[in-house]
Amino acid sequence: MNSQTVSSVELLIALLVPLAGAVGVMLKGRDENIREGISCVASLVLFGIVLSLIPDILHHRTLVFHMFTLLPGVSITLRADAMSMIFAIVASSLWTIAVFYSMGYMRGLNEQAQTRFNACFALSIFGAIGVAFSDNLFTMYLFYEIVSVCTYPLVAHHQDDEGYHGARKYIIYLTTTAKAFLLPAMILIYVLTGTLDFAANISTGIFPAGVNTALVTMLYIFCLFGFAKNGVMPFHHWLPGAMVAPTPVSALLHAVAVVKVGVFCTTRVMLYVFGVDTMHALNLGIPTAYFVGFTVLMASILALSKDNLKARLAYSTVSQLSYIIMGVALLTPAGIQGGLIHIVNHGFSKITLFFCAGAIYVAAHKKNISEMEGLGRTMPFTFGAFAIASLSMIGAPPVAGFVTKWNLLVGSIQAHQIGILLILIASTLLNVGYFAPVTYKAFFGKRPEGEPYTGIKEAPLAMLIPILIACAISVIIGIFPNIMMQFVKAVTG
Repeated sequence: MNSQTVSSVELLIALLVPLAGAVGVMLKGRDENIREGISCVASLVLFGIVLSLIPDILHHRTLVFHMFTLLPGVSITLRADAMSMIFAIVASSLWTIAVFYSMGYMRGLNEQAQTRFNACFALSIFGAIGVAFSDNLFTMYLFYEIVSVCTYPLVAHHQDDEGYHGARKYIIYLTTTAKAFLLPAMILIYVLTGTLDFAANISTGIFPAGVNTALVTMLYIFCLFGFAKNGVMPFHHWLPGAMVAPTPVSALLHAVAVVKVGVFCTTRVMLYVFGVDTMHALNLGIPTAYFVGFTVLMASILALSKDNLKARLAYSTVSQLSYIIMGVALLTPAGIQGGLIHIVNHGFSKITLFFCAGAIYVAAHKKNISEMEGLGRTMPFTFGAFAIASLSMIGAPPVAGFVTKWNLLVGSIQAHQIGILLILIASTLLNVGYFAPVTYKAFFGKRPEGEPYTGIKEAPLAMLIPILIACAISVIIGIFPNIMMQFVKAVTG
């Protein structure tokens, strides 16, 4: 269906709201109630603006806001279409939930530098919204780098040797890959095509007929590795290393701002720069699906070996991100839909899991799964939410992850790829292997001798309520998948 392009200043306002929130937090940092009130208001306003764009998108309008032109075909321009809205809705809604959770966590542990934390948190969302609403590769690259820089202080938050080491690895991996692969690719794409604007649909891409196919293949590989936030092996080591950050940061990294920026950028470029037709013609899709399939399996195996809960969740994220790229790389309608909807499903489920890990640490000061035996009987709401979100990651109905797995399985059959089907089945069994023991030990494990868990109770309501909200949304979008699938189906036409 043809799309009508409409100029919309709301895109600029949406972009500026988290930026204004960051400035407000820094100006009022001494008063913690005002500081966190500004974060809450900014997150709610952003979410409201994003929701206000939905009717236009569902009526097949593409919203744009041109800021300025640098070169012919190179501009900083904002654009909201169906794919933009998938990420924008996730980022804005999860920021709202995360802001409230962070208040309970940071105050509960009396964390240092809370003003800097809140300001950088808002700046990270500023970058994420910029990525979501990018109209071209140059704008996307600009905001991609903003996210890298603004999240560095969050990873290094504790300002100890471990924090600085994790943050150093984080920034080196992300900025080096962007400069070494993505920047040269962007320049060559401009030389070949004369533009960096995304195509109007996912079919054609932007490369003209007769272009050197070997060069296009090389550019595709550069883009796949250049967006290292997507966690594809071998450029994934930054992600487990970033677990030294406070749990709200881990939730931000793994569910909202960083990894979702990586997979959104990767799939946006696959579909709107290269396009389905070009990827079919150059046989780029299926080899990509098998390549990231290795990440799916290996990261799951590594997750099995981790006793630290956040480390296990980190490797789970590495694995789950590749589902998104794998689905799109299948180049079938169901595959693409399964990949894109997982941006949403993984976001809400994984933020629930990290929120639960933080609640367990605040309430019981436990980090390792082996220390959590019997703890579920003392913290039933937290571990109940963890169990439900785990089912989503496994792909069990009626939670959101089932919609992902179903579409990916159908997509692999449509593409006649039994190998991908077997990878998905094997990874599901591995998901059960590293998630089920956490819940089982918590509810049915025997408490250690001399440690009756007396005095331990649920985390503060400021943490527990966001956990339950995120968990409930995972169930709702599993039972009513069309809430978000309507945007995904608009992408695939």
